[in-house]
Amino acid sequence: MKIVNETTQIFDEVRKKYLKLTPEEWVRQNFIQYLNKEKKYPMGLMGVEKMVKYNNLKTRADIVLYNTDGKANIIVECKSPDVKITQDTFNQIAKYNSQLKVKYLVVTNGMKHYCCKMDYKTDEIFFLEEIPNY
Repeated sequence: MKIVNETTQIFDEVRKKYLKLTPEEWVRQNFIQYLNKEKKYPMGLMGVEKMVKYNNLKTRADIVLYNTDGKANIIVECKSPDVKITQDTFNQIAKYNSQLKVKYLVVTNGMKHYCCKMDYKTDEIFFLEEIPNY
């Protein structure tokens, strides 16, 4: 971290630049480190604030993890620690997934994390105890 013009900034290792430190950015950057260090996802297979078109709207997914073929595999939606994870949060990530069709959805506010596995054959969603390792 560093301070520029009295503003605290945090380094984003995926985008290779400093960003203003907000509560949501703190969650995003710490979750990126968790995915990389604990779950072994390579930084090179992560995308941050990736544009997703939905009903002619341009939205941004917080973190997208890709497989080695470049196909999106996991979407992560990050919220500030003071934001309660609700059905609206899951609806938001579901909108992104309507376009990306990933295997896993993750929602976090830095305090609570939820991971779902999608089964497109049966149209079921399964909550997992933890995020799968790379």
